[in-house]
Amino acid sequence: MAPKRYAAATRMGRLAKAKQFQLAANTISTIMDDQVIADAYVTLCVQAGIAAADVICCAKLGEHHQGENHNEAIALVARVDKTAASNLNVLLDLKTKSSYSPDLTSEADQKRAGRAAAALVSAAQSA
Repeated sequence: MAPKRYAAATRMGRLAKAKQFQLAANTISTIMDDQVIADAYVTLCVQAGIAAADVICCAKLGEHHQGENHNEAIALVARVDKTAASNLNVLLDLKTKSSYSPDLTSEADQKRAGRAAAALVSAAQSA
């Protein structure tokens, strides 16, 4: 699906979502001492990163990606911020594992997801 143009209201709404998802992930991380809720943490990081990437694209391009093609979403972000695109790639690589797979995400995956989401949300707030 092709990118669509959006107004400032969409940008602000997606930023609010990014912050909400990150706050929820951070809250989980303070109580996470085992694997019981690790996948929920990573899934929230993924959602925070996706929303943040949308903000970056809206701010710089006036549009964001919609659809299931992760490569297209990463390519759109890469047009304006290679580091953000790399962080989005990390998160989208973890999306299926954390959300749909019967396998639990590893501690290393959790750390990668947390760092990538934090970087994307920070970049979105500066966009």
